[in-house]
Amino acid sequence: MSNVATRFAPSPTGALHIGGVRTALFCWLYSKNKKGTFHLRIEDTDKERSKDEHKDQIIKSLKWIGIEHDGELYIQSKKINDHVNVANDLLKNGHAYKCYCSPEEIEDQKKRAKQKKLPYTYNRKCRELSENDVPKNIQPVIRFKSKIEGSSILKDLVQGDVEIDNITIEDFIILRNDGTPTYNLSATVDDHQMGMTHIIRGDDHKINTFKQIQIYLSMKWNLPSFAHIPLIHTLEGKKLSKRDNASTLNDYSKIGIMPDALRNYLLRLGWSYKDKEIFTLEESIEHFNLEGIGKSPSKLDMSRILSINEHYIKSISEDELYNHIVQYCELYKEKIPVEKKDKIKTSLTFLKNKAKTLEDIYNNSKYIIFDDVNFDQEDLKLIDIKAKKILAELVNVIKEIKNLNKEALETTINSLIKTHETNFKGVGQPIRVALTGSKFGPGIYDIIISLGKDEVLKRLGNKILS
Repeated sequence: MSNVATRFAPSPTGALHIGGVRTALFCWLYSKNKKGTFHLRIEDTDKERSKDEHKDQIIKSLKWIGIEHDGELYIQSKKINDHVNVANDLLKNGHAYKCYCSPEEIEDQKKRAKQKKLPYTYNRKCRELSENDVPKNIQPVIRFKSKIEGSSILKDLVQGDVEIDNITIEDFIILRNDGTPTYNLSATVDDHQMGMTHIIRGDDHKINTFKQIQIYLSMKWNLPSFAHIPLIHTLEGKKLSKRDNASTLNDYSKIGIMPDALRNYLLRLGWSYKDKEIFTLEESIEHFNLEGIGKSPSKLDMSRILSINEHYIKSISEDELYNHIVQYCELYKEKIPVEKKDKIKTSLTFLKNKAKTLEDIYNNSKYIIFDDVNFDQEDLKLIDIKAKKILAELVNVIKEIKNLNKEALETTINSLIKTHETNFKGVGQPIRVALTGSKFGPGIYDIIISLGKDEVLKRLGNKILS
């Protein structure tokens, strides 16, 4: 077999959808497993909706999750002349014909089909039109002359053999009346010229594949192998769309999902290898195959994504985690002040506790990042008369402590609990509110030690607490 070559061909008409990312990942992994190449083609022939910002976002998103294409970026709009030439070749060879039906006629056919509750297919009125019957002053479209008799079988590498009656494949337009090529023509010509050996894409493209195979055969080109991946659904079982929340990579990165975690989740979304759940990048390439892809749609499960992300937060080195936090804050929050970086880095051992996302770690770190305490007004109500006495006594004790460690703090807190006839919560919550502004957050000993003696005394002396 020749060297495997796959491609991912998104349209830059919007942000890259999570389903597209999984398709790109499967294409990339398959080519790398086979020591082949992976190519990125930007299908930008929809000039009204295609935007450079979307193209840049697609490239950036793929790179973020670890997918980089081989060779030069392929821009479809630069190849339109090649597409048109193939349309004309098909016309000359009798595999296509000019259609002069007006938009009104087509619309009328669609209405009739709808009334009969049938899917619309062009009635082939112009398929055998003679030269004498050609209407004047009408710019025709060019339609592909699809097979009418028999059936076609798609030997799908995921779905198995898929058979369809040829009569159900309409005579589809390959060249519009303004001379521009349509998707099925352009994609087929591009895939041929790029030397693609395997076309891996969503199973909503199956009917397009039957159309494209006919173009391949008519042009006597080598036919690539096809694999159609089941779509991603919501937990409710509906097809995931761009209108759904958490449908683009940015939706995940902005809440602090790490690229390795999301890539691992997408790998396992519809693909399996034995009972293994967590894969390194190297393991993903080594074990990926098309046989492991299931035939049924997969459901996007946010709780599972968070669980895998938590696994990565707990398992990667704190140096690596710290770098993720710094980058995350620069992108989505605020840049961590240089003088606070060491303190946050040494505090990661507890800041990451119970954290499922980088945003959770950021929220746990805010009391370190910001010198001014922003009090939650509801939590501030916990600072009652009794709590103020506890805080005042704590100030006096901390002033005398030379080595601020957990043992000394435990002795202090237990003494305050006994003196004020309360429990750990009765002492701990007011202290946490006083030091961080909220009753929620890291453990009270960790907060005090990470802030240091001078900062703790400064915060406990806040006039709002007096």
